[in-house]
Amino acid sequence: MSLAIERGERICLLGRNGTGKSTLLRVLAGEITPDTGALRRDVGLRVGWLPQEVPAEVAGTVHEVVASALGELGGWLAEYSAADGSDLARMGALQHLIEAAGGWDVESRIERVLARLELPAQAQFTALSGGMQRRVLLGRALVAEPDLLLLDEPTNHLDIAAIEWLEGMLGAWRGALLFTTHDRRFMQSLATRILEIDRGALTSWPGDYANYLRRRAERDSAEALENARFDKRLAEEEVWIRQGIKARRTRNEGRVRRLEAMRGERAQRREQQASARIEVQTAAQSGRRVGEARNVTFGYGDKVLIRDFSVLIERGDRIGILGANGVGKTTLLRLLLGDIAPQHGTIIAGTNLATAYFDQHRAKLDDSVRVRDAIADGSDFVTVGEQRRHVIGYLQDFLFSPASAQALVHTLSGGERARLLLARLFAQPSNLLVMDEPTNDLDVETLELLEERLLQYTGTLLLISHDRVFIDNVVTATLAFDGAGNISENVGGYSDWLARRMAPAKLPESGRASSVNRTVTPRLAQAAAPAGAVPAVPAAQPATVRRLKFAEQKELAQLPARIEAEEARIAALQARLAAPELYRQDPAAAVALRVELTEREASLATLYDRWAALDG
Repeated sequence: MSLAIERGERICLLGRNGTGKSTLLRVLAGEITPDTGALRRDVGLRVGWLPQEVPAEVAGTVHEVVASALGELGGWLAEYSAADGSDLARMGALQHLIEAAGGWDVESRIERVLARLELPAQAQFTALSGGMQRRVLLGRALVAEPDLLLLDEPTNHLDIAAIEWLEGMLGAWRGALLFTTHDRRFMQSLATRILEIDRGALTSWPGDYANYLRRRAERDSAEALENARFDKRLAEEEVWIRQGIKARRTRNEGRVRRLEAMRGERAQRREQQASARIEVQTAAQSGRRVGEARNVTFGYGDKVLIRDFSVLIERGDRIGILGANGVGKTTLLRLLLGDIAPQHGTIIAGTNLATAYFDQHRAKLDDSVRVRDAIADGSDFVTVGEQRRHVIGYLQDFLFSPASAQALVHTLSGGERARLLLARLFAQPSNLLVMDEPTNDLDVETLELLEERLLQYTGTLLLISHDRVFIDNVVTATLAFDGAGNISENVGGYSDWLARRMAPAKLPESGRASSVNRTVTPRLAQAAAPAGAVPAVPAAQPATVRRLKFAEQKELAQLPARIEAEEARIAALQARLAAPELYRQDPAAAVALRVELTEREASLATLYDRWAALDG
């Protein structure tokens, strides 16, 4: 394959897990040498590189690791930052060196990157979690402001605020950028060209992600049509070559040679790779109440993560949990599941629950066992729903070949570990599905298939994710942390929550929106009042009845029909937005429909308010 990268380009590299995306980035970063061909760079080209796997040799404080991208200047800055003031002569010498190299502006840049990525400057790199280590390496790649920036899954383990900051920073990036990601909004926002690795070939698609989806669908359709025509001609020639003695005596040798060439061409054709076949098994219905929190407070030491929080989760709710890293999202899940007890308040568990839990740290996978044993515990068969299947065949549904099924779990890539955990999770029926960051490391195609299956799931879903498109496509309500221990309930996905946060005065109250959005979760209307608030009781006053004018009487008579029509429009919009293919085929239309839905909900709230005023 051949590839040329121009200055100022922002290129997204797409392909399934295992197709070679990381390998190509490593070749461009100079970590490995290609078997054949040549790699040419401009003289003096500076390259920044964020690998998907953390290198074993990286050590030192976070500040030292980030500053190491700056060479000798970075070493001076790191030494000066770590100095305790006991060696004044050395500090003076460092200060002179840094000033001569213009290093104080660079130090400010390091501090900004550390702050935006929420990195502890003096913490030891080796003591951090894997996710935090990748954030440190991201900071190292960014701080040098290279001419070519190579990022392998940069959004993994970042919260939404950090992802949006990274989007803005990379959008203004003057150098060239080549990145891989599963975050479709991040991709759509940044990419000016899409590179796709498919069946060993590298294809370039100018334009953004939406243009790539449209043109790829056209290519796949044309390719399928051409293959069908070719196969028809080949079948006809095969029939001809097998005709009787008379036909063989008179057959055209040129035609025979063409048939042999067609056979060779057909043998070399590389078919589209099989898609994952994910099926979510649903258990018998749970009780109507899946879980309830009443005035729950929880924290560690002086830090309160959850303050006076109440919620009722009912059967069929599909709730996304939003918030920055470290605010308590996973803690909230553990409280609701009964893994830990609240310090104040009450947790009431539901009845007849069959819970399946996807752990963001993949801790439920034993690295020392074979892939097949992680699913079947040493057996040759696994029971999926009511069907008994061979474990190898079941793993093939999740794109594991028979050979990879025999491999040890610790040899798997991040994407393969995620697929294995999904295979284990969905082997057993459930009516409560709890997913903590399921999208990390999944390729886009598997991610979209997972979305479709979750939309078909009839149980209750609790989801933590920083993938904004995934949240919008899957959930019908959100619980949003504000960072101070308070949690708000909102109808809709991430975009709906963001719209309400940005323009609260123009939108209906969460309680009003919940009550009118009947196709979502009508129970969420109860969350409009702050936790612990006591409804105000109006003072007794003499009853007065205002006589309506003729025009008002006419308006009141028409309001039920207008409300019914508006509700029908809202239901139709929600149905269109629930279709997964909409987001693949026309993302711009999906955005326009969400805007229209917000306007319709606001209009419906106004109609209800007017009805209450006239009918009161």
